[in-house]
Amino acid sequence: MTNPSVQPSTTTATAAGGVMPILLPIVLIGHFLWNLLTPAREFPMRTEQVMTMLFDFGMLVGLIGLRRAVPAPLFWVALVAGVGLFALRISHDGWWTGHLTYSLPPR
Repeated sequence: MTNPSVQPSTTTATAAGGVMPILLPIVLIGHFLWNLLTPAREFPMRTEQVMTMLFDFGMLVGLIGLRRAVPAPLFWVALVAGVGLFALRISHDGWWTGHLTYSLPPR
């Protein structure tokens, strides 16, 4: 006979659900800062370019879907970073690289 007042332990899925609302904004902000602060070294293939844009869009949609679970300041910073990733694509070489600057190292 089991005691109804005893709560079952948390499952792995429940424990992992608490990580995503923090991890997703951090990855989005980190990706934006990486693209902003480091120069691109080469132009990616077309498939890689489209894949990274879809990945960025998916993270932005996921962030909006998790907006109630994400702390408000972190949500707004991550939202600006997500929109900033697409703003970087409008820059000079950003459409292809997703970075703010582009440079080739000397050989």
